[in-house]
Amino acid sequence: MGKSQPLPEDGPVPQPPTRPRLGERVLNAVSRDPLAVPHRTRNDALIAASVGALSVALALLVNDGRRPDALGWALLAGSVVPLVWRRSHPSHVLVAVLACVGPYHALDNTHAAPVPASLLALYTVAATARPLYTCFVGCLVMGVTLTITFNVGAHEGLESLRTSGWILAVLVFGVDVRTYRRYIASVVGRAERAERTREEEAARRVAEERLRIARDLHDLLAHSITLIGVQTSVASHVLTVDPERLDRAAIAKALDDIAETCRTARGELRTTLEVLRADGPDCDGPLPDLAALPGLVRTAGAELTLSTGDAPMPPAVEAAAYRIVQESLTNAVRHAGAGVRITVRVVLEAGALRVAVTDDGNASVQRPGTGFGIIGMRERARSVGGTLAAGPRGDRPGFEVAATLPMEPSEATV
Repeated sequence: MGKSQPLPEDGPVPQPPTRPRLGERVLNAVSRDPLAVPHRTRNDALIAASVGALSVALALLVNDGRRPDALGWALLAGSVVPLVWRRSHPSHVLVAVLACVGPYHALDNTHAAPVPASLLALYTVAATARPLYTCFVGCLVMGVTLTITFNVGAHEGLESLRTSGWILAVLVFGVDVRTYRRYIASVVGRAERAERTREEEAARRVAEERLRIARDLHDLLAHSITLIGVQTSVASHVLTVDPERLDRAAIAKALDDIAETCRTARGELRTTLEVLRADGPDCDGPLPDLAALPGLVRTAGAELTLSTGDAPMPPAVEAAAYRIVQESLTNAVRHAGAGVRITVRVVLEAGALRVAVTDDGNASVQRPGTGFGIIGMRERARSVGGTLAAGPRGDRPGFEVAATLPMEPSEATV
């Protein structure tokens, strides 16, 4: 039998997760909120059992007092059992521990035995309470301890005074741990707030992009569909008014206009889809400019006054002006009535492009309603730092749209 061939690998072999080192695990344990640690009651019960075993060993092996009797063992056990709830009720646990440790020392039992439980209770208070409260508790504990031990004897009092440095060390260590935890929490909080800010910014950009797409599609399709509808109505009118005297030239012109409008709409829609499918976020694609304005106005049967000179114009301003004129023509053709006269004026004055579209139709039927045409035009003007006003022409019949677009567009604040 030949040698078996190794199976081909589909990709890199996943490596098992590496176990954190001891120092990292200790830092993670220290930096955690003591009330948010999972299984804290179970862990504290195990710690209390370990402290209890250490206290029993000290009571049996250390000769700095008499060996505890039944009452001494009960007091020693009473100083250990409350440690099970030290994280959830640190102050109450400290009071319970001191209530048992005080009589235990007063009876001159082995003084080293309850020290681990006392220091652990003190550390828990220092690590969870405010520093001022910790200082008050430390002074109170040392005062009570020295008072009791000096009442027992001068030697015991001096020994307690010598070992009181351990109490100070535990309190300082607990305050330091609390400060470190608060620092870690503030760093994590800032990181979470920064992440939320990035998510909100991304959501805002998505909403703005959706609004831009909706505005482009509205401007494109509404204008083209409206013109197609008007031209279709003209052809239908010619066919039905006097069939015996059929005006073939008028019908042919209407159909040609419909075909031209469809081709223009198809081209602009293709351009919009190409922009949406572009890979890069900055690929804006070709924007409509003022060079296409005469054809747009001619298709709508309007009169155009275009005076921009030879000054270069920002593409965004040209695109905004084109879309505003396009939407204004759409509204005029749709609402102003038959035989309406539409005038378009685009003039460069005082460093700004001024756009005005007026008609002499019935203004009462083209007031802003539930549509998005005028809203979209205002957004177009605002996107380049400009303004737009739309409404009836006052004492004259008709409707007017007037926009001022600065030549140096800026992002307007909303």
